[in-house]
Amino acid sequence: MSNGSTQFDDIVAREQGLQRGLSSRQMSMIAIGGAIGTGLFLGSGFAIGFAGPSVLISYAIGAAIALLLMGCLAEMTVAHPTSGSFGAYAEYYVSPWAGFMVRYAYWASIVLAIGTEVTAVALYMQYWFPGSPAWLWIVLFAGCLILVNALSVNIFGMVEYWFSTIKIVAIVGFILLGAYMIYAAPASSPIGFKNYLIHGGFFPNGGKGMWIAVIVSIFSYLSIEMIAVAAGEAKNPEQAITGAFRAAMLRLVVFYMLTLALMLAIVPWSAAGSDKSPFVKVMEALAIPGAAGVINFVILIAALSAMNSQLYITTRMMFSLSRAGYAAPRFGKLSRRGVPIDALILSCVGIAVATALSVLYPQESFTLMMAVSMFGAMFTWMMIFVTHYFFRRHWTAQGNKPVAFRMWGFPWLTLLGAGLMLAIMITTAYTREFQMTLISGLPFVAVLSIIYFVWYRKP
Repeated sequence: MSNGSTQFDDIVAREQGLQRGLSSRQMSMIAIGGAIGTGLFLGSGFAIGFAGPSVLISYAIGAAIALLLMGCLAEMTVAHPTSGSFGAYAEYYVSPWAGFMVRYAYWASIVLAIGTEVTAVALYMQYWFPGSPAWLWIVLFAGCLILVNALSVNIFGMVEYWFSTIKIVAIVGFILLGAYMIYAAPASSPIGFKNYLIHGGFFPNGGKGMWIAVIVSIFSYLSIEMIAVAAGEAKNPEQAITGAFRAAMLRLVVFYMLTLALMLAIVPWSAAGSDKSPFVKVMEALAIPGAAGVINFVILIAALSAMNSQLYITTRMMFSLSRAGYAAPRFGKLSRRGVPIDALILSCVGIAVATALSVLYPQESFTLMMAVSMFGAMFTWMMIFVTHYFFRRHWTAQGNKPVAFRMWGFPWLTLLGAGLMLAIMITTAYTREFQMTLISGLPFVAVLSIIYFVWYRKP
């Protein structure tokens, strides 16, 4: 724990200046906007390829970890609503080094995640414009979303709300249509829950394949934590946080599990892949005129929505780093509209990397970006559990009253979450697809630690 010479109120004070313009409804949509994107619409194809029908268990495990994470975050965020969020909590309750590492690891992870979203955008556009250069779509859509984030938090919140609304309506429509098609399909039809047991059975690649798919599920749920960062710009933080956490988590679990269950019943798992979204393949299988094009449009919106949320969150994390003295002062400066413009520009580096990879490695760019971005995300999730353990012990020791939202099952569920995240991180070393996660992540941690102890450690 930090020696505490500086109270947490001082951390909150140094991050003042951002506009509190987000409602509870918008915050809920921001969390959904970040988490329902490429991970569900395209990444689910990778997961199904690893696990087959047992991907349902993989995503259930991922959902359980995400639920524990949200419980820990909700308690800490209600106690301290600030844009530095879990980075600021780690700084105060664990150590300044932990705060430095969490913020930079998370920032780098989401910056690269932006790259995966924009890479997916280019892939979706080639459904209508086959053979078109990926970099063209990357530059076009990135420019539009950078402008949205540069205007104001109110504009961002409004755009993200409608992006997410389109996604939710489309997913609900997909669930209803899929359920009807399964119900109405004759016994001789290739559509049905029998697809769970044929083509190699429920566990075609064994328990190992199911566990590896958990890695992709974590990537899919990634960004639900951004609701805690957005709390720093919420109108009524305590009310907005508790309502948004509960609503976002419920919707995410229902949407992910139901859509995957229906998808596997309509299209055999062996037909899944990364060449196009499994959603598009389902609509093609149902042979509904124009439906595949409509779904492709929806998943394009989903990727843009996730990218929009991720640009917002990386900008705020770099703002927090600057205000903490861990980045250049210019990144902590705000425009007249209360937006850290320089931090936004720096956070666009993932778009540049994605553009370069799409030109150099057009077939492997998405998988490579996903693998590299995974480390920072998993490290951050593990540290959120660790931070919550220190937070609750400190909060109780100081004689503070329990906050309005309290994580259940402490300390065992908090420690379980940390242990599961550590196990998933170790698993990446034994997979061909995700070996780059630790290969890139461990040196990154080492370099960051050296930078901290040489330049930023305070005597």
